[in-house]
Amino acid sequence: MPLPVYLLALAVFAMGTSEFMLAGLLPDLAADLGVTVATAGLLTTAFAAGMAVGAPLTAALARRRPPRATLLAFLGLFSAAHVVGAVTDQFAVLLATRVVAAFANAGFLAVALTATAALAAPDRKGRALAVLLGGITIATIAGVPGGALLGTLLGWRATFWAVAFLCLPAALGLIRGLPDTREGDGPRLRTELAALRGPRLLLVMGLGALVNAATFGAFTYIAPVVTGTAGLDALWVPVVLVLFGAGSFTGVTVAGRLSDRRPGRVIAVAGPLLLIGWCALGLLAAHPAALLLLAFTQGALAFAVGSTLIARVLHEAADAPTMAGSYATAALNVGAASGPVIAALALGAGPAGPLWAAAVLVAAALLIAVPGRRVFALR
Repeated sequence: MPLPVYLLALAVFAMGTSEFMLAGLLPDLAADLGVTVATAGLLTTAFAAGMAVGAPLTAALARRRPPRATLLAFLGLFSAAHVVGAVTDQFAVLLATRVVAAFANAGFLAVALTATAALAAPDRKGRALAVLLGGITIATIAGVPGGALLGTLLGWRATFWAVAFLCLPAALGLIRGLPDTREGDGPRLRTELAALRGPRLLLVMGLGALVNAATFGAFTYIAPVVTGTAGLDALWVPVVLVLFGAGSFTGVTVAGRLSDRRPGRVIAVAGPLLLIGWCALGLLAAHPAALLLLAFTQGALAFAVGSTLIARVLHEAADAPTMAGSYATAALNVGAASGPVIAALALGAGPAGPLWAAAVLVAAALLIAVPGRRVFALR
């Protein structure tokens, strides 16, 4: 695998830590800023909404620029937003920094996805994307639980500072490892946007949005499940996050080896199991042993399905080489924006409500996927 793919994964690790870290910080953050936990959950929604809107916009603006300079600019903006977030006492300002950070993250990920697909051989694109997305899953294993532990010990602001500093080695690595050149002019923007009229592309984007809505909806409110439903101490929240992250790394690694050759089989097997898992977690979350086991399996299944859908979006958007990464980013973050909102509404049924909301969203995805299963056939 080319070295720049791993350097991009390092930067994605820093950004993934930020994207997921609020799952372990919401209660303390809400108390410090004087808002409810449900209101604090809007920070996750704002981040995801910023990514959904920002992905195609930033990709369109950056499509003619050298990738290294573009990626470094987005990474610098992302770091600066976290510095501001770490020092503010106003929830509105913090909310604004999440939107800015999301735009930077969206632009970075859209360019990185496209660059990664271009760096890999045609029969290894899925594996290269698995390495890139491995940065996110390692963030859930190490960065997010570490951030939750750091937040528990030193306060949530320390986690924002840590993310800002994580961007520095990633930036240095990109300067040294990624050539600052760009491809030829390629298709016109209007031609690339026309790819969005393709029913196959729209189908996989919609499925990606639904699955990601389930994942983010449940993951955002996992802390109340651990401390409320299961009755565990707050220090168990990082443990659950580590297990979810370890599962997600396993899922994306296995799926990366299969998504190039058997995408349909991944969806057909992992999709129903993901639905069963959310239902089981909703029923058994009060039992700590079941919660710990299912945190791992749900992480594996959610990322196996999600990473396969990302690969299929890039495959179906082959006629949009500079915008394909933004389409995948936007689709997944439409789900990431709507999932916490749906989960917040489900909190009225108790801390386990978001888990049942996740089950409903995955069930909807499966009902849509069955008649459209031909989109997963290789061609």
